[in-house]
Parts: sequence; C-alpha cells; structure tokens
Amino acid sequence: MDDSEKDRTQQLRVGRLTKAHGLKGAIKLELFTDDPGRRFVPGAVFTLQVPTGSAWHGKTIELVELRWYNQHAVGFFKDVVDRSAAETLAKAILWIDADVAEQSDEEDAWYDHQLVGLAVMRDGVRIGTIGRLEHMPAQDLLIVKTPTGDVMIPFVKAIVPTVDVKNGLVTITPPPGLLEELPEDAADGAAAGAVPETDSEGDSEPDTAASAHTTDEP
Repeated sequence: MDDSEKDRTQQLRVGRLTKAHGLKGAIKLELFTDDPGRRFVPGAVFTLQVPTGSAWHGKTIELVELRWYNQHAVGFFKDVVDRSAAETLAKAILWIDADVAEQSDEEDAWYDHQLVGLAVMRDGVRIGTIGRLEHMPAQDLLIVKTPTGDVMIPFVKAIVPTVDVKNGLVTITPPPGLLEELPEDAADGAAAGAVPETDSEGDSEPDTAASAHTTDEP
C-alpha cells in the first residue's frame, strides 16, 4: 500500500472475540457493526488488537465462517483448530481497513476522525472538546480536553445520548462525580447507604453492544 492509499484508509473496529465456543476452535463474537453480512464474510482478514505479550500480537486472522447459535455470533478462523487456540484469542478486538470516504448509513455509527474535535456540551454549557477515543475491551472512552485537564467519558448511550457530527456537538449527561469530586458529606452518605456487592456465578460477557454506540466504530 503506497502513501496515497494509506491516506484514504483507516482502521475500523468491527468486533471483539469474547470466549471459546465448543471444542473445534470456534469463538463467540461481540459485533460492533449492524452489517455483519458485509464485514464478516469467508476470507475476511482482521487485524488483531491484543496485549503485547500475546502470541497473536502484530498478527492478522482470517475468517472461515460466521455462524449463529441462539442469536449469538460465532466465528471459525483459519489456523484456530481447537479450544485451546481459541482461548488464547479471548478479548481480542478485530479491526479492518476501510476507506475514510466511506459513509455509513447505520444508526449511531461514527469514525474516530468524525468525533475528534467536536465540542462537548453539558447542560447547555461547553466543557471541552473530544481529543481522542480509547478503544478498551469492555467499552470505548471519549477523552475530553477540558480547561482543568483530560477527562475520560464512557462512550455509552446513558452518558453520551447525543452525537451531532453535522453541527460539531456532543451532549453528555454524566453521573455525579464523573467530572467533579462529590462533597465529602455526600460521598460519605453514599458509602454508608451502599449495598455490598455480591459475587454471581456464570461466565457471561459484558454486553457493551447493548449500551454503547456499537456500529462500525473505529
């Protein structure tokens, strides 16, 4: 790929491998696209985002087949032949190369470059601008530049209800304490009335697709 082609393409995040499924190398998928029939076709090649210590670091992976089991997407990939191999890919994020000029007709779908620089509004007041996005295994984070420093905002519908790329605005409704420290008495009262957390059995994955802006995210 020459420099001109690189200028026209960027990486888009389209899915995350969650956990092994069965004994033949299949892996459950969390999809970040409303069009898996176009993104997840046999022969599609994905760049892997994994920890630097992973044997898969710096590698790509090729899809052999996408199947559906009980409404859950399950992928079969080249050279992933058994459950042990599949388990080494748990939590890996899948990226593809896409043309930056490509426009998505999917609801709540934006590319990184469309969001960077947008004004961030809270209760009608501008508090800063989006500096960048951080794509984490559990959820995306908006890094907002404010006069007092960078603030991390979870990129979920409950906290970021409105993204208006055309007018350059993002509206946030953060919970108390996300942008400023709570008064000591309020914090103490919350701690006193908090319900202790309890462990629950099961191996379900966090369903970020249900709460986040999930379609073809870069």
